[in-house]
Amino acid sequence: MRFDAVLFDLDGTLLDTLRDIAESMNAALGSLGASAVAIDEYRRHVGDGVTVLAERVLPPTRRDAGTVALCVAAMRESYSARLARWSRPYPGIPELLDSLSARAVATGVLSNKPHVMTTSLVATLLARWRFGVVLGERPGIPRKPDPRAAVEAAGALGVSPGRILYVGDTGTDMQTAAGAGMFAVGALWGFRGRDELEAAGAEALVAEPRHVLDLL
Repeated sequence: MRFDAVLFDLDGTLLDTLRDIAESMNAALGSLGASAVAIDEYRRHVGDGVTVLAERVLPPTRRDAGTVALCVAAMRESYSARLARWSRPYPGIPELLDSLSARAVATGVLSNKPHVMTTSLVATLLARWRFGVVLGERPGIPRKPDPRAAVEAAGALGVSPGRILYVGDTGTDMQTAAGAGMFAVGALWGFRGRDELEAAGAEALVAEPRHVLDLL
């Protein structure tokens, strides 16, 4: 095989979490007297961490640091209460993970979602599979697209970055892969689309999870 491991983004790649994220953030916006945002609009806003999400969905006149911090805190409280209410693995993901396990391909998860929520979702919705590393956003560690967490994940997997497929659904993921020296694979079933992934440097695009196996 050309690659020994697959590192996955979480939201929009392994799991369809859009409704839970949107409803949680809309609850936070409502607590601050701000208008809700249409669920589908969140496709354009997620992927860069909860603070950036809050900055994107708050009204332009209310994006000061204090209001953003209040929104983030309210969103985290709301999201913790409904973390996996609607979220599920995308069709084909269970079969892909089964195949990777059968081939003894190491796997990991790297997300910009807060670390405790990342590990909780993996433990709840992906408990059938053993991931060699699961990392979310943590204090003191730069968020993606900074490649440092991806390089850390490679170390935890014991695989050289050049032997890792990085699968994600956003331009942020493609930039992360490139910065870490990994092979960037764009997931077309996720939150963004072909144009963003290609512009951000995707080296391959996959329309269905099973197509990841063709790249190994």
